Amino acid sequence: MSEKDQVGFENLLNEIRTFPPKPEFTKDAVVKDRSIYERAASDPVAYWETEARELDWFEPWTRTLEWDPPHVKWFDGGKINVAYNCLDRHLAGPRRNKAAIIWEAENGRRRTYTYGQLDREVRQFGNCLKGLGVGKGDRVAIYMPMLPEAAIAMLACARIGAIHSVVFGGFSPDSLADRINDARCRVLITADGGWRRGQVIALKHNADRALEKCPSIEHVVIVNNIPGEHQLLHFMEGRDHWYHRLMDHQSADCPAEPMDAEDPLYILYTSGTTGQPKGIVHTTGGYAVGAYSTTKYVFDLKESDIFWCTADVGWVTGHSYIVYGPLMNGATVLMYEGAPNYPDKDRFWEMVENHHVTVFYTAPTAIRAFMKWGDEYPAKHDLSSLRLLGSVGEPINPEAWMWYHEHIGAKRCPIVDTWWQTETGSIMISALPGVSTLKPGFAGEPLPGVLATILDEAGNEIKTGSGLLAITHPWPSMLRTIWGDDQRYVDIYFSKWDKKTYFPGDGAKRDENGNIMILGRVDDVLNVSGHRIGTMEVESALVDHPAVAEAAVVGRKHDLKGQAIVAFVTLKANQRMSSALLDELKAHVVEKIGALARPEEILFSGDLPKTRSGKIMRRLLRDIAEGRALGDVTTLADPNVVEALREDYEERYGG
Repeated sequence: MSEKDQVGFENLLNEIRTFPPKPEFTKDAVVKDRSIYERAASDPVAYWETEARELDWFEPWTRTLEWDPPHVKWFDGGKINVAYNCLDRHLAGPRRNKAAIIWEAENGRRRTYTYGQLDREVRQFGNCLKGLGVGKGDRVAIYMPMLPEAAIAMLACARIGAIHSVVFGGFSPDSLADRINDARCRVLITADGGWRRGQVIALKHNADRALEKCPSIEHVVIVNNIPGEHQLLHFMEGRDHWYHRLMDHQSADCPAEPMDAEDPLYILYTSGTTGQPKGIVHTTGGYAVGAYSTTKYVFDLKESDIFWCTADVGWVTGHSYIVYGPLMNGATVLMYEGAPNYPDKDRFWEMVENHHVTVFYTAPTAIRAFMKWGDEYPAKHDLSSLRLLGSVGEPINPEAWMWYHEHIGAKRCPIVDTWWQTETGSIMISALPGVSTLKPGFAGEPLPGVLATILDEAGNEIKTGSGLLAITHPWPSMLRTIWGDDQRYVDIYFSKWDKKTYFPGDGAKRDENGNIMILGRVDDVLNVSGHRIGTMEVESALVDHPAVAEAAVVGRKHDLKGQAIVAFVTLKANQRMSSALLDELKAHVVEKIGALARPEEILFSGDLPKTRSGKIMRRLLRDIAEGRALGDVTTLADPNVVEALREDYEERYGG
């Protein structure tokens, strides 16, 4: 950003309106004053201990925090089960007959599970898994559409002490196989298919292709979601099992396994800069406390709320704010299988109206799409049931924030703009809607018990201004390691400054009131429509194509997606550039990774800008993709390469 642009940016930030909490909201809020911040600041460990006592423990912990940087233990010695806290503890009172999950599909099908019904099905499926030989510590892969059975599978694993690894249903067979093999999963739970914009996504077919390379899988459980689809499936006798047949006459006597607080609950893979996804390990006790507490406070949760988080269970947002956090709090959760614009662009608002949704949590990518589609779509529906809005996945720009505030919240709903990661397990920076003054573009303050700050490269604190986001004290829901690669955990997250300081990889800015604006990634992981995609993953997929000699991938700003993937590709000597090859390369990336990694633009190039040592200068490629003035080119082996690339890019894509 030039000095002139920086000044303009600062002036824009200074002009942003602020929105103090409305007295009528604060009056009934879960958090009504700022004493919670003071209590947490005086003793963060004692604060988290108080939060933990609100959950049900089989045995109390002997030590609240053991911090041996960069490794941590929370509530060590305590025995707990997360599924028990999501279900069993609600059954003695009126919540037994309260709706736990309301599910709707884009074709209009609906199902509702009360807490009593959900508990019974989770217990039965826990016994199904036991019957397949799954025990405590075994890994189970879940590759599912947005069905209640996905949540049931997660909770059943938690109940019996198995470690689940949920893989987003949009990932390709190769991506699924990589994740199964890394965790050495014994069982895969999937469905015959899922619905998206009226089309069937053939999940079982993709799973079969993945399993050709997955020797650890012993059993596959298949949910029948598509009428008639079972007739088209490849079915391997002895390995493949229908979910409904396993559940027939299955006993519901399945006691919750007492788990050590530090026993792993799940592994969730997130993109890394090396091209090898990272298996983030979350443990039982600390994760449960973080997800429970943040759901209660950030979303100001009430007994009567209908809570709709539009994320997929394949992402951490779905883990923490569809399944574990809301259910531990006894909330009613809405799940939706399908697209937001099918059969028309008002589908979300139709569902808000029909189900009387009160808390709505979605991504800036979706909000920008709603803006693009037009104000008339939400205007057709009664959205008066909404009382709180949320944003997750990436920073939300002030323009989208204001549209969300006006057209969805009718200028009366607070907006919680939440920052957190797969690695953090739960929300770290956000407003508390009863006490926080909201500032569009700013996530807000660190939550009580979270010690987040901004540092410079040398590790000096920046009180006001821009720098690097850092977490300086452990929190309960933090990742414990990377599955099978603890050194990578240390190198990625605890080597920027010292082993006591967690570096999330984001730049940030803090204003004079302590509000933090997240500026985005400072490494080579892109945030596309709220999904983190490693540039190396996409580069590896491109180079896998027989026509490609070399590839470099960067991100550029995109009004809808946040970031778009731009690839610069050098072909092998015997290959010719063509529009057909361009389309083929995009399809190849989809085949290797999934549709979310499809490059927005591909530019063929005779060479890439490299230093004399052969390192590709992606910084300059980002300048080209963003249409900025080129940075320093003095270290390049051939400075003419980057200028030629810039001219080609402007000619093809308009600069």
